[in-house]
This record gives sequence, C-alpha cells and structure tokens, in this order.
Amino acid sequence: MEEKFFGKSIALQYDKYAPKVIASAMGFLAEKMVEIAKEKGIPVYKDADLAEILYKFKAGDSIPESLFNAVSVVMAYCYRINSDFRQKVKNSGLFDN
Repeated sequence: MEEKFFGKSIALQYDKYAPKVIASAMGFLAEKMVEIAKEKGIPVYKDADLAEILYKFKAGDSIPESLFNAVSVVMAYCYRINSDFRQKVKNSGLFDN
C-alpha cells in the first residue's frame, strides 16, 4: 500500500542577493510539485521542519537572514548533486573563480 503524502513542498530560487520562495504547496499539490521536479531533473531535498517554516512565506518573498544557514544546506545539497545547478551558479558571477 502506497503511503499518502500530506506534507508541504517549497520551491526555492537563489539570486544575487538572497534565496527566495518561488512556489509552495501542501497535500496533493505538494506531491505534484515533487513529482514534476523529479521529472524535470530538479533536485528534491526533504526537510519537513524547514518546509513548515518556509511555507509561511509567499511566492516572491526573500528568505530572511535568520534562515540563511538552514537554506544554505539545501543549496549546498543541490550544488553537489546537480551539475546543471553548479553551472548556473558558476555563470551567475556570485563567486570568484
């Protein structure tokens, strides 16, 4: 029997200044978000506690500095596992080579 997903999903984007929420959903829509992300090769990082906190922000909201450390763990995970993500970060000019 397949377990039902009742959690929350948050999509993050990083620009030059701060990470921001670009989408959020819960329940069935959260499950669809994860499904689509996996189909598109977008890294999925599971952290229910962080998702609960980030769900309070609206799409387009920047993540406050107090959450930078937690979100940096997610971004580091994405960086490690996704060469496309790594290339985007390199091309963004955020870091000196």
